Amino acid sequence: MLISKMATEGGGKEMNEIKSQFTTREGVYKLLSHSEYSRPNRVPFNSQGSNPVKVSFVNVNDQSGNGDRICFNVGRELYFYIYKGVRKAADLSKPIDKRIYKGTQPTCHDFNPLTATAESVSLLVGFSAGQVQLIDPIKKETSKLFNEEVRTESYQEKRRLIDKSRVTCVKWVPGSEALFLVAHSSGNLYLYNVEHACGPAAPHYQSLKQGQNYSVYTCKSKVTRNPLLKWTVGQGALNEFAFSPDGKFLACVSQDGFLRVFNFDAVELHGTMKSYFGGLLCVCWSPDGRYIVAGGEDDLVTVWSFVDCRVIARGHGHKSWVSVVAFDHYTTSVEDGDPMEFSGSDEDVQDQMYVCRDRANSAQSRLSKRNSTDSRPVQVTYRFGSVGQDTQLCFWDLTEDILFPHLPLSRTRTHTNVMNATSLPAVVGVAVPGGVTVNNVSANPSTNGNSSGASTPCNSLPVTLPRSNSLPHSSSITANSTSSAMDSAIATGVSKFATLGLHDRKERHHERDHKRNHSVGHVSGRSSDKLNMLTKTKTDPAKTLGTGLCPHMADIPLLEPLICKKIAHERLTVLIFLEDCIVTACQEGFICTWARPGKVGLLSSQNQASSPSGTVV
Repeated sequence: MLISKMATEGGGKEMNEIKSQFTTREGVYKLLSHSEYSRPNRVPFNSQGSNPVKVSFVNVNDQSGNGDRICFNVGRELYFYIYKGVRKAADLSKPIDKRIYKGTQPTCHDFNPLTATAESVSLLVGFSAGQVQLIDPIKKETSKLFNEEVRTESYQEKRRLIDKSRVTCVKWVPGSEALFLVAHSSGNLYLYNVEHACGPAAPHYQSLKQGQNYSVYTCKSKVTRNPLLKWTVGQGALNEFAFSPDGKFLACVSQDGFLRVFNFDAVELHGTMKSYFGGLLCVCWSPDGRYIVAGGEDDLVTVWSFVDCRVIARGHGHKSWVSVVAFDHYTTSVEDGDPMEFSGSDEDVQDQMYVCRDRANSAQSRLSKRNSTDSRPVQVTYRFGSVGQDTQLCFWDLTEDILFPHLPLSRTRTHTNVMNATSLPAVVGVAVPGGVTVNNVSANPSTNGNSSGASTPCNSLPVTLPRSNSLPHSSSITANSTSSAMDSAIATGVSKFATLGLHDRKERHHERDHKRNHSVGHVSGRSSDKLNMLTKTKTDPAKTLGTGLCPHMADIPLLEPLICKKIAHERLTVLIFLEDCIVTACQEGFICTWARPGKVGLLSSQNQASSPSGTVV
């Protein structure tokens, strides 16, 4: 299928128009159709009844300077290519490895970066029938098969002894060459060691630890066998999990709508959050491990503070389920002085930004030096993105007016409404992943940041408002009536709240002050134990709305996306931020590369002219 003629250079006015480029304050992101990866015949895949297309990357440190490798699954097929990114056009006729499976489909996969070399890589592949395969696509070898079907004495036919349900997520344990974690649609999570075998009979488990809606078991055996541990988490499928940047914590999202964050080594629950409604499908960590973003069937992206264990913002821009969320490590920025001004060329903007993971970690240490006596706090912008079944790509900015509402702001933010910090309790000396101690971090969940929304008319906003994509909360909103009305509207799919202009919202809510202290999430002297009680008692999902686990829509800031663009014909299943580009994929089996501002010139125009065009624009 050729590139759509409707995709003009600057986008278009039609909502259903497929975009081939989009603009943010950093510059223009452009689709490189010649860098599109797919099945060699480039025929759109019939996605009915198939598992989502997933993409994994690894760098093998090849001396030629082209060490990136890409793996993706389409239906029953699994492909392994050299990834040329923005440098050269993709050559689909020469896969390093291609596999076609019978009776099952690949559902997810993950490379081990610690063992990857130019001669060998370790790739884990999970399947719809429940098994996990360890393969080396460079050597074209299959090393081991875990949770395979075996014939036992009790049963004549072969049976899968550990878990029969579909594998939903598989990842290597950070820092380990042998341990990996597997999630299933049964809601179970298993820890394996590639050096150990699975037993010839069904494993026997003994309880190791139990908590609210989760249990952990060890495998009872004379000889160490797989699985080493079994976790039962929540109710329904465990859709995805993600390790914190330091590998010490594990965030899990389940079909019951809960985000659960565990201390992985101690096997203890750190905190929980509930979706607005429906299941949670995806999760990711910020580069410094301070924030977690989750998305799912409520069409929202939800930002959760790891330190405060509370929801600090929601984002509304998608029109259907959110399938992937991811932080952009290369655009997340920290500045000690004034907020960054994004005027000038793409190169100037890139020079101002942190464009590598080491600098993102550096930002984490710089944040730890901030204290409440600073008159000019650290200026922070976390960039994250999301894609959904509505075929749209959204970018979001999480700024310090949302993150630190209790701190005095710099001169460019004097029009931002901030709660009085003197009346709020503070969490002093809180440890976060990576061994960094955060001093004087407020536990107040109330946020009152004014900012410019992506779809808000410019003439309705003061010119000195901060560069944030959050919708402001008027200081005159009736808590009870507005919360219930807004909850009902979102729950029934009426998302007018996200499209209201600032003037309209002020006109509608001018009668009484908004009672933020009525929120369970507000930690006061008489309610400081409420959040702890929520994690100690059995949680009824129907009763969580309006509590610290799931605040009302009016109780927290509502973010609007920086950009929201339709970029595919079929639902989107992949979003990965790389240094030079962004990678997306849709259910038709097309993996697309979007060059970052200033990076499109790395690919020669000769290759662009000779390469066949792609489907997604």
